[in-house]
Amino acid sequence: MKKQKKLRGSTSAAASTNGFPSHNELLQTLAAQNRPMRLDGLLRVMGLARRDRKQLEATLEDLEQQGRTLRLRGGLWTRPESLKSITGRFSALREGAGFVTPMRLASDEDPGDSRWQFSGDKDIYIPAALSGGAWHKDMVRVALAPGAQRGPSPEGRVIEVLERGLKEVPAHVISRHGNSIFCRPADSRLPADFNVELPEGTPAPAQGTLVLLAPIKSLASDLWSARLLGDYGREDDVAVQEELVKLNHEVPRDFPAGVLAEAEALPGEPEEADFKGRQDVRHLALVTIDGADARDFDDAIHVEEQPGGKGWVLRVAIADVSHYVRPRGRGCPGALDAEALSRGNSWYFPRSVEPMLPEVLSNGLCSLRPHVNRLAVLAEIPFTATGKPGKPRFSQAVMRSAARLTYDQVKACLLDKDAAALADLRAQERGEEVLAMLDKAFALYAVLRDVRRQRGTLDFDLPEAECKLDDLGRVAWLGHRQRHDAHRLIEEFMIAANEAVARHLRDAEIPFLYRVHPEPDPERLETLFDTLEAVGFENLPPRPTAASMQGVLVSVQGTPQEFLVNRLCLRAMPQARYMPFNEGHFGLASVAYCHFTSPIRRYADLLTHRALKMSLGLDAGPLPAGEKLLRIGDQLNRRERAAMACEREMDRRLGCLALLPRVGEHFSGIVAGVMDFGVFVELTDMPVEGMVRVEDLGDDWYDFDARTMSLVGQHSGIIWRMGQKLDVALAEVNLGRLEIRLMPLELPKGIGSRGPRGARGKGSPTSRAAAGRKGSSSGWKLVSPGDGESRGKNGKSGKPARNGKKNGADKSAQPGRPSARKGKNGQGGKNTTGAPGKSGRPGKKSAGKRG
Repeated sequence: MKKQKKLRGSTSAAASTNGFPSHNELLQTLAAQNRPMRLDGLLRVMGLARRDRKQLEATLEDLEQQGRTLRLRGGLWTRPESLKSITGRFSALREGAGFVTPMRLASDEDPGDSRWQFSGDKDIYIPAALSGGAWHKDMVRVALAPGAQRGPSPEGRVIEVLERGLKEVPAHVISRHGNSIFCRPADSRLPADFNVELPEGTPAPAQGTLVLLAPIKSLASDLWSARLLGDYGREDDVAVQEELVKLNHEVPRDFPAGVLAEAEALPGEPEEADFKGRQDVRHLALVTIDGADARDFDDAIHVEEQPGGKGWVLRVAIADVSHYVRPRGRGCPGALDAEALSRGNSWYFPRSVEPMLPEVLSNGLCSLRPHVNRLAVLAEIPFTATGKPGKPRFSQAVMRSAARLTYDQVKACLLDKDAAALADLRAQERGEEVLAMLDKAFALYAVLRDVRRQRGTLDFDLPEAECKLDDLGRVAWLGHRQRHDAHRLIEEFMIAANEAVARHLRDAEIPFLYRVHPEPDPERLETLFDTLEAVGFENLPPRPTAASMQGVLVSVQGTPQEFLVNRLCLRAMPQARYMPFNEGHFGLASVAYCHFTSPIRRYADLLTHRALKMSLGLDAGPLPAGEKLLRIGDQLNRRERAAMACEREMDRRLGCLALLPRVGEHFSGIVAGVMDFGVFVELTDMPVEGMVRVEDLGDDWYDFDARTMSLVGQHSGIIWRMGQKLDVALAEVNLGRLEIRLMPLELPKGIGSRGPRGARGKGSPTSRAAAGRKGSSSGWKLVSPGDGESRGKNGKSGKPARNGKKNGADKSAQPGRPSARKGKNGQGGKNTTGAPGKSGRPGKKSAGKRG
């Protein structure tokens, strides 16, 4: 009998009963070698014959299915434990690929109430074939590929799902079979369908209905059983779409009992004892100016002309939220404060709002309603006739708003001189006094606006979406909100107040959160000016500097190039954020800026109020500083980004709802973005963006030119580029995928010879590049093509772009679709600099704009 060879490198020399090593012995061998090994090396170390190669490979593949071995590029095998691993949250893209954001367990010092906190490390790209069955939002353990730290985005594979992030899944009812229904997730990033057994006597939801499910267990790789939790009904109801967005983004909803109890314990109205030591400004004609549907009024303004035409005094009164919402300590439970920090800001939707503070505060005790006493923090800022600010004065005050005005009402009275509107305002209590004050306010506004333009502020002034609903909650109209000087007046005064507070706290050396907006980095500026030059923009400055960007924007105002240049410049900008140290605010050309004017809806403003009170020698509770303040700033930045993601998704859903009944109609539009797989077209009459796929651009092979942001036909010479006007037909609206497919009604002029039939589809170079990457630069062996989300930099096939990465596709946006409105940092088409602004949605004051 032949003597069996000893298994070298293994902690056990015993083989399995058939003479071939067992699974455990194979794993022990890999552990003892402590390095990735090829099949030949394993055969030699384990003393196996060449004929055992296939069985060894099959065993390793079996272990790989169990998550106990990993196959790397080049035929290398190893154990997951031998590679560096991290824990993080998986954010899925279409077709299963995604990114994992590294997380760590929160400590008692961390802001917010989440068990997991962001670690600050780079996100890890996960190819589709290596997602390990992870779902969107799952907490996972990821093994990093060898050499994964090289490059801007490391690569890895999911080796373990630690916990499911989605406990509730919105889904569409596809069909019914007996007493069960078959459902498909409303979010196409989820890789499994659901079978739901209905309890006896439970009516089955109608086909197409949106339902809420609780996953139970896996029945197959792409099928799970689930329990029915709720039936939302019609999907064309805006309220249903709001609920879906809130579920998708885990928007905070009901307040905990302790928070409500602390809020209910507060008085219904300010008490006389609260007025002690406060400046009484109830005699001043302070007014609030907001959108028609606003409910939380946190700022009021008053302007007084100085004698002899020497200038003005601007007064900005802000709701004194910090008087009622106090941090824990000194007998205060601090539940309101902790919840406000956890939420970070209010979350606004077309029909509802999830406020940062309970309504008894946000719409009651703190809201500056007309003709009632309210506590406020007052900023009084003198200005010379040329708009130069003097030394501001800050104080605690008691006020009484003289009027609740709307933007359109102020426009009608002061700008349009509408007789009926003027008569209505004069008929109000103190109406004449209010009108006289507003005349002075507009005079000061005109001066401040010119001063800020001269110092180099960037003003994109892009329109926002506005919708009207019918009685059934469906979108009856979707269009652009009209902005005018009444909006800009309030924005200008809020900027002035925020700057005055920031300068004061900076000089007092009190720790607080600045609102910073860095300059674009030199590489982005080079790319921007190269692109502007390539698309034919003339009279560019000789050197691409941040300061020259403002001149470029001014030079194109009112010209056909305005749309294109504004979009390109906006994408080159970084996003504004909260930081405990000052980097200035590039977009506003401000040397020191903060958020002070909206403490009802932004926690950063509440912190600023506490810092301001400390500088005045008043007690507002302990202030965070150092690392704690930095962590709070990070928390608020994340919550702000999450609220912006909700807003973007809601806007896309409104666009789909508005267009669902209009398939086949024709629209005019403008090319808002160009990618290798098609062009994005923004419709002229509504803020809706759809895609013309590359295969629908005519019979040609198209090459993507990243420098000019264009697609060029190889045979016809047709060019599709940003800013190009065209007419399109609405071909398809897919609400589940949030996709709008458009077809061009005619090709651009100057067509040359036609390309060959069939060149439009997957045979074109463009389509081949968009099909995804079939390999990896870092170490994993991909057994199937990548998901083809987008190209990387300069149009080269690369990892899917993501918010904050590469060309900035929004990770929380429509799955698999890089947003044509995003730049490297995921910049949206709206104002991303944190400049003040308001929106007219119900109760909404945009978290990134006004104040």
